[in-house]
Amino acid sequence: MKRFNSILFFCFFLLHAPAQSLEKNVENRLKDFFANYQTSYADIGTCALERFSIDHQKKTLHIYANDNFGYQPFTEANVKAVYRSLTQSLPGPVNYYRVTLYADGQPIENLIPNAYRGKAKDKSRLYEDISYKGDAWTENLSRPFRVTQGLEGRHIALWQSHGRFYQNKTGEWRWQRPRLFGTCEDLYTRSIVVPYLIPMLENAGAVVFTPRERDEQTHEVIVDNNTCTPGSRYLEVNYKRKCVWQDAPTPGFAQKQTTYTDGQNPFRDGTARFIPTHKKPEKAFAEWIPRIPEKGRYAVYVSYQSLPESVTDAKYLVFHNGGVTEFRVNQRIGGGTWTYLGTFEFDAGMNDYGMVALSNESAQDGVVCADAVRFGGGMGNIARGGHVSGMPRWAEGARYWAQWAGMPYSVYSKSEGENDYNDDINTRSLMLNHLSGGSVFNPHEKGLGIPFELSFALHSDAGFKADDTFVGSLGIYTTRFNDGKLASGISRYASRDLADMLLTGLQRDISSRFGIRWTRRGMWNRNYSETRLPAVPSVILETLSHQNFADLKMGYDPAFKFTVARSVYKTMLKYLATMHDERYTVQPLPVTHFAIDEGKQENTFRLRWTPAEDPLEPTARAEGYVVYTRVGRGGFDNGTYVREPHYTFEAEPGIVYSFRVTAVNRGGESFPSETLAAYRAKHSRGTVLIVNGFRRTSAPAAIETDTRQGFDLYSDPGIPYLGTTAFCGYQQSFDRSRIGVETEGGLGYSGSELEGKRIAGNTFDYPFIHGKAIQQAGGWSFVSCSAETLETGSTDLTPYPVVDLIRGAEDRPLSPAAERALTAYCEAGGNLLVSGTYTGSRMGSETFLRNVLHYTYGGSLRHSSADEVYGTSLRFRIARHADDGTYAVPSPESLTPTGNAFTAYLYTGMNAGAAVAYPGAHRVFALGFPFECIREESARTQLMQSVLGFLCPK
Repeated sequence: MKRFNSILFFCFFLLHAPAQSLEKNVENRLKDFFANYQTSYADIGTCALERFSIDHQKKTLHIYANDNFGYQPFTEANVKAVYRSLTQSLPGPVNYYRVTLYADGQPIENLIPNAYRGKAKDKSRLYEDISYKGDAWTENLSRPFRVTQGLEGRHIALWQSHGRFYQNKTGEWRWQRPRLFGTCEDLYTRSIVVPYLIPMLENAGAVVFTPRERDEQTHEVIVDNNTCTPGSRYLEVNYKRKCVWQDAPTPGFAQKQTTYTDGQNPFRDGTARFIPTHKKPEKAFAEWIPRIPEKGRYAVYVSYQSLPESVTDAKYLVFHNGGVTEFRVNQRIGGGTWTYLGTFEFDAGMNDYGMVALSNESAQDGVVCADAVRFGGGMGNIARGGHVSGMPRWAEGARYWAQWAGMPYSVYSKSEGENDYNDDINTRSLMLNHLSGGSVFNPHEKGLGIPFELSFALHSDAGFKADDTFVGSLGIYTTRFNDGKLASGISRYASRDLADMLLTGLQRDISSRFGIRWTRRGMWNRNYSETRLPAVPSVILETLSHQNFADLKMGYDPAFKFTVARSVYKTMLKYLATMHDERYTVQPLPVTHFAIDEGKQENTFRLRWTPAEDPLEPTARAEGYVVYTRVGRGGFDNGTYVREPHYTFEAEPGIVYSFRVTAVNRGGESFPSETLAAYRAKHSRGTVLIVNGFRRTSAPAAIETDTRQGFDLYSDPGIPYLGTTAFCGYQQSFDRSRIGVETEGGLGYSGSELEGKRIAGNTFDYPFIHGKAIQQAGGWSFVSCSAETLETGSTDLTPYPVVDLIRGAEDRPLSPAAERALTAYCEAGGNLLVSGTYTGSRMGSETFLRNVLHYTYGGSLRHSSADEVYGTSLRFRIARHADDGTYAVPSPESLTPTGNAFTAYLYTGMNAGAAVAYPGAHRVFALGFPFECIREESARTQLMQSVLGFLCPK
């Protein structure tokens, strides 16, 4: 018996030992393959084999890699390459088996985004027949062009990470992240989302919702049929006796208190009004006339109730400083909350040209509903722990905006008031779901029916690196929830497609724009609230690390923010086009080389510009243009569409006109050009040419030594695009040895003195400021142009007796071509006014300064406190530090006259020349500071009057 068992064992060994040895060999080969695996596409960390299964009879091999392997992007090309490399590493006959490699729970070929595939699309994660066919929530009918291959009719929800919240345990309002390098995540992310990303999406035709207040205006005026901000009025005009306004059957908005406590809902405290629609010209109106406390820009929000007979084409008219803008609002959806229309310029006080009107004119039989209208973002008014945050509403978290916007308590406080931190995180997704409930993309949840089909959260929290390298970008999504399905029934891997496309686009666009290798970290399939809860495809983008100096040094640059936002916009455009199998066109880049010339006919101006090419996007070509006009100090109008890159405007003498231009195509509208201005005096002595040479935007001043690192916001806060609210305060600790410490004394630790404040940047509107001073000085007309047109020679300086060169805070010297043009102009007897922060140190060549401008650089006043300038009969102040009024001038310069030139103005308390005048064959007046940064308008007028008198004496 023993001998028989031995024979059986021997036979078993002969049959199975080779197979066991082969599988061990396969295991070793696979471990080596993943241990040595690297990819140039992303920094994914260390890969590893989790497990494998082999079937020799079926000749199949299933390989399961760790999560890190799935962090990389997959394309049809690199999937083939991975399989080829993998099979070549396998022993013997196994490399002929049918091999399937799994990552993130899927064969890697399934992880190729649909947008990067050929014909073999994964239909389980496409919308296909799921599409919204109705009218958009809102639509601007005054837009002078149509979007047909952009995001028209698409509804997108997005937000900029966290906001100020109430910490229940400590009883204090605080930020979600620490203050580092002059900012925190709660503030920094807003500086990308609000000024860049949202406008790009809206310019492409999308309706964009954000659960945090978007308006920086700290004033708030509410006009309502129940209660109004003092001085404001709500009016109704009826049509005939049988067609009158009456109370709606459901509650409406009323502001019955100045602050609100937990659970109180202002949209349940009042009434709303409704009236039957009418198709004839005779109409009824509701009018909301605010008393605006201060001239400025105010977001306009309307509210209404969605009634059984509500129409989809309610007509709202917004009367503002630039004219009248008409909107169509679909009142069948979105009732009982704030509906954003747009942001407009309003004068102070109560004016019949500053209001909102709703008519009952409609192409449909039904009713229109009128409730409250809100002007401006305002201050936070939700009390927690007995007190409000004390911050503008834009700085607060979504939890508090959701309460003010009428959301149910279950939406903004799942914790029932016990944990505001968790509530705020959950509110963003739950508010999206409530708003979209009942739409085709969220059909089974009760809600307001708004067809949101995409959710996006932008964050900036990713740690630090001590070696000054980039942390980079990370995408997060969730598939392991709700049986892997979204509310519409499609696969949650649609979110992974979006994450992959976002990271691919960012790496390409940032690297191409700045000539660096931007770090792509990977893609996490994790259980995060902002990617788990939304009913639609959703992604968290950790754009960069605000805790890491290298990242933030790039991240503070406005050009970087523009690039990031444009990349994200383009990805959303391409993603949704793929989801619906539609064509797309990318909106153009802003136009360049803008100039205004005197027209051939009397009292006309000719505008001209050059379209910009986008080397990364072949569809982003301009097909037409929109010219926006501002009269005097008003607001810009709705624009005039033109097909060619020029436009002739007939002006009325005595009025200053301002213009800006956008490029448009089927995909949407570009960002605007700089703003140029022109004026025809009634009895003109001549025409001044204003040359705008201030195109700079920049990050704050950086400090980098072996021992110190950070941003010196106090001495130089940089030049934001238009303005920024990204700063929390001045950096206090620069000690590099304390990297990673996020408390007091740690590297980057910063103060709070700038929180809730807006810091002015480059508005690209300085020809108007110079031009108003010329107008008020009397007797002179003016036109303006970009300095780019000097560089190309398309602007001829010789017809103009005076050229006013705006250098602003431009820190790049004049180009050789521009310097030659100005030299030739002066040698021919032209007269020049020059002003700017760096008119001495970074103006141009030494020869140009000495022989043409007739001064030399006399030193910087960076470390002085001088903010006052005086001359024989005039004394005025300049802006030295960052505030909301104008960009900062941290380093005005002293100018030293040469030859016959003389010092015309001095800095108070110093023997340093603030201005130099040269009275030679050609005349020059040069300022060591920007003219537009003189704080008092009357001083600018007096100075311009004396300068023109000097340059062109009678």
